[in-house]
Amino acid sequence: MDQVYVVVSIVLSGLVLLGIRWMSSPRTAVRGNRLSALAMFIAIVLTLWNNLILNVPVLWAAMAIGSALGWVIGVRVKMIQMPQMVALLNGFGGGASALVSMIEVMDKYQNMATFNKLSGQLGLIVGGVTFSGSMIAAAKLDRRMTQIPVHLPNHNLWSNLSIVAMFGLGIATLYFDAAVVPISLLVLIISLVYGVLFAIRVGGADMPITISLLNSFSGLAGSIVGFTISSPLLVAVGAIVGASGLILTQIMCKAMNRSLANVLSGAIAKPSSKPKAEAPKAPAEEAVPEVAPEAEAPGAPQTPADETSEAFPAGRMLRDASRVIIVPGYGMAIAQAQQHVKRLMDALEAGGTEVKFAIHPVAGRMPGHMNVLLAEVDVPYDKLCEMDDINPEFPDTDVVIVVGACDVVNPAANTAEDTPIYGMPVLDVDKANNVIVCNLDTKPGYSGVDNPLYEMPHVELLLGDAKESLTQLLQAVEGQAAAQTAPEAAGQSVAPEGPQQVGKESLGEALTKAKKVTIVPGYGMAIAQAQQHVKRLMDALEARGTEVKFAIHPVAGRMPGHMNVLLAEVDVPYDKLCEMDDINPEFPETDVAIVVGACDVVNPAANTAEDTPIYGMPILNVDKAKRVIVCNLDTKPGYSGVDNPLYEMPHVVLLLGDAKESLQTLMTQVESQG
Repeated sequence: MDQVYVVVSIVLSGLVLLGIRWMSSPRTAVRGNRLSALAMFIAIVLTLWNNLILNVPVLWAAMAIGSALGWVIGVRVKMIQMPQMVALLNGFGGGASALVSMIEVMDKYQNMATFNKLSGQLGLIVGGVTFSGSMIAAAKLDRRMTQIPVHLPNHNLWSNLSIVAMFGLGIATLYFDAAVVPISLLVLIISLVYGVLFAIRVGGADMPITISLLNSFSGLAGSIVGFTISSPLLVAVGAIVGASGLILTQIMCKAMNRSLANVLSGAIAKPSSKPKAEAPKAPAEEAVPEVAPEAEAPGAPQTPADETSEAFPAGRMLRDASRVIIVPGYGMAIAQAQQHVKRLMDALEAGGTEVKFAIHPVAGRMPGHMNVLLAEVDVPYDKLCEMDDINPEFPDTDVVIVVGACDVVNPAANTAEDTPIYGMPVLDVDKANNVIVCNLDTKPGYSGVDNPLYEMPHVELLLGDAKESLTQLLQAVEGQAAAQTAPEAAGQSVAPEGPQQVGKESLGEALTKAKKVTIVPGYGMAIAQAQQHVKRLMDALEARGTEVKFAIHPVAGRMPGHMNVLLAEVDVPYDKLCEMDDINPEFPETDVAIVVGACDVVNPAANTAEDTPIYGMPILNVDKAKRVIVCNLDTKPGYSGVDNPLYEMPHVVLLLGDAKESLQTLMTQVESQG
């Protein structure tokens, strides 16, 4: 074997290890992901070179197609769909390993050593199980299948027979050379069936463990196939992935206080056999009616401060709090409420409150699920605290806000000995001075165990959609005065009840009279998922004869082409997407520029503020347009930390808040012009 190949293989294996090490921390995860991806690309090129097929065009064409598909899928997938994405990628890895094993068996089986023959059969088994199991996991996570464990008649019998048949037939190929191909095909089919049997009886809430295990299987399958084709590089990298997946699986099992066998057997959680006490039930029942009227008409302007506090004690709790801990759960992911959580955090910190996040290791549907969702809306990494670090702080916390979490905050895990969650480490939110629960309802979580937290006297329930509950809290924290502060601070008067003004014209009049409109999308549009509303506004304006273009800054979003992909997703024509150098000369002739969730890329301070991080950065010259409408969440600086003077210019109108709502306001005013 070529010494260069061996040495480079060792180096690449080390780089993959380093990449995985970096991916263990949110601060270095992006760097680790890029390093591992680069190492894998070099590994592919090295393999082609070592096998003297580097100049085969069809291989490069296949890699180009695969890379393009991966890039498109990766960009278009939403963060809440990331667990499904991981499951699919695990499945693709297993499927690829099974295919390589099958091709080796069909092509070279007669000339293979006994060890390679057995590893080929094992590659078929592990690869097939990984592929079909991952497809089932992805379907469950995407709610295309039931979330509850599925148990077939004689499920264990069929599973055990499948295992015996797979390994028995795999060994049989050593003695029946003439029938090796049909036997191998049968092994592959049985492995696919076993993958289904294995995965369907795992419940949706156990998917974090299952995903980790399947990730390990995909690496293990690759490593086994490495033995089959005598590739030390594939053996090493596959073993690294397999070992890291097994370690993560062990961590997840420990966090849930469940054995791997218990998870994979699909043991259905049984409700507590102990009847609930009737006496303490009353406070919980009374708590809901107290909240409901506020939910129907939150933040009424005429309500005096004390009456609001009486009717909505949760708001008073937060206004008086010095320390707040937010506990996110899968319900936050389902409701897509992470942006509302971030806005509430900002409002509390603006009032001097210390805010932290308590992250349970199995909250969500995959390891790190909550971290990813909160990082998506720019919650600082240092605010995300692991369970062991944050638990001692709960007794000194004024208010804990639970957003869509149940089992991971269930104190019954410490006391209810006859229940499935007994002994599972939980977040000790019940020890805080006050607790606000923003859950859909008070039903038990996946464990089936009633949560006594809901009945405790210091707990306030805000039941229903998490976004609506968080909006109530935000309004209570900010108050009506705060709601008016942002527009006035920017020198504008934005009246939500009536048409906003641009000079003497309403926004609707300004837009319908405009001949040229330029829309500037930014990361805020991506966060708000407002691209569909942008498209509808474009269609409405073009229907009136207005020329509409899009100004795309090269670093808008979180990756090159981010805005292009989002707009293409809603069928905005490519020829309307203009690069910065092409569109900048057109701004002085533009009647209205509409900024949707962009800040630094339209900040004119980049041209003048010499001592700031963005000085000299090329920007979109929206300030030179005749009129500008800014549909941003707020007027805070962007990542650069530099205040944006655009917001204070006399020809600029601010529509602050959720971008979808602001764009809907524009749509309504345009349509009202007839």
